[in-house]
Amino acid sequence: MSEHKPITVLGAGAFGTALAIQLSRRGAPTFLWGRDATVMATLQESRENPRYLRGCAFPAHLTATANLAEAVRESGDLLISTPSPALRETCERLKPLVRPEQGIACACKGLEPGSGRLAHEVIADVLGDKHAIAVVSGPTFAKELGLGLPTAVTVASTDADFAMRLAAAFHGDGFRAYTSSDVIGVEIGGAAKNVLAIAVGIADGLGLGANTRAAMITRGLNEIRRLGAALGAQSETLMGLAGLGDLVLTCTDNQSRNRRYGLMLGQGKKSEEAQAAIEGVVEGVRAAPEVLRLARKLDVELPLLEMAGAVISGAVTPVEALQRLAERPLRAEAG
Repeated sequence: MSEHKPITVLGAGAFGTALAIQLSRRGAPTFLWGRDATVMATLQESRENPRYLRGCAFPAHLTATANLAEAVRESGDLLISTPSPALRETCERLKPLVRPEQGIACACKGLEPGSGRLAHEVIADVLGDKHAIAVVSGPTFAKELGLGLPTAVTVASTDADFAMRLAAAFHGDGFRAYTSSDVIGVEIGGAAKNVLAIAVGIADGLGLGANTRAAMITRGLNEIRRLGAALGAQSETLMGLAGLGDLVLTCTDNQSRNRRYGLMLGQGKKSEEAQAAIEGVVEGVRAAPEVLRLARKLDVELPLLEMAGAVISGAVTPVEALQRLAERPLRAEAG
């Protein structure tokens, strides 16, 4: 992303808006694209996103638009920040518009419903192999990013030049962007941590205390690392910002929709009730069956994530899930 070409962020939810604010805060001309023309016109006029990020003013370089063709035509690289189930559709919209030299970055944290594919695989499947592809992840709550509070992320790509270009576009004003070549590690950390955050929320909703929370985060990280290793991810990545950092954030703060959803399950609410009470997508609900399907395919044991998925689906109650976990046999910690 050069300083001379605008950047387009696709997806005007909380995180996409916050990323667009940060890019434009750093001086890059930035388009924020959303599909609803009326909504985007309101954002452009009011200079904020009142539904998702009220109080986070748009910098002068940020333009909200529903004109995808114009935004893509006028931009250098593109950054997709939609919910993961909308990634394929967004790429299909881009296909007749995007140019081979435009890099495609993705900030979606999840796996494709039905196929379990990682984000970079979906992008390549639709748009081909001519584009540099990167993923952006880390411990980031959209509101804090939108307000300009200190934040750090990992930008991963097998194209080192693209990773550095994208990181440079974000880096500064309290925002730190680190580069990596481990695309798989960054993606699986971002997807699986949402499921674990639901599990931790369930435990807290049951009133199990801080000891249990710390144990679940630690053992859950071990599960994510096992799954990552089976996929070819680097262990160091999952001990970094896109793994441990994002996991701790999502499991311990009630800004996390996944944690709040889990809390409500632990307090006795049904899945549908809990989702209805939360404004926005609970990514862990959608990610759980895909993460578990992937684990079974790779023969990786994920007891905490498995029980979280069972509670989400209604197959067991939170108390029954806890009992099953408590009855697991003695084993070495490193196992």
